Amino acid sequence: MEERIRVYLGDAREFLREAEEEFRRGVESGDLIKVRDAAEKAWNAVVQATNALLLHALGKVPSSHFERRKMLSMLEDKLEVAEKLGFRDRYSARERNLHELTFQEGIVDLDEVRRELKKAEKYINDVSSLMEGSQQPNTP
Repeated sequence: MEERIRVYLGDAREFLREAEEEFRRGVESGDLIKVRDAAEKAWNAVVQATNALLLHALGKVPSSHFERRKMLSMLEDKLEVAEKLGFRDRYSARERNLHELTFQEGIVDLDEVRRELKKAEKYINDVSSLMEGSQQPNTP
């Protein structure tokens, strides 16, 4: 299980790195498809980090975005620090802003996408910090 958690976190960081590079190239070239792809990669980084967090804390990887939100609610009920960090709300906000609005609908505001990339990075860092603070998973 620990190896799977490391893979999810590694994937999250790699997707975010690629999102930042794709965003930079898109801005430089004026290619909005690259910017939209960057948003989708950042969204996937959040999904991978969430998978790591939920596997670590609850012992299960969700099978859908709906299940991720439900499990994040369960985690917030179980861990006060998770509730204070607002993982469920932040996950939903990244889903809406990166995946739905930017990638799917094509609403591209470069300043907003840049802001969302930073928020995705903060989410991943907060997931990592929370997991490092509780070395053992809290399986039900």
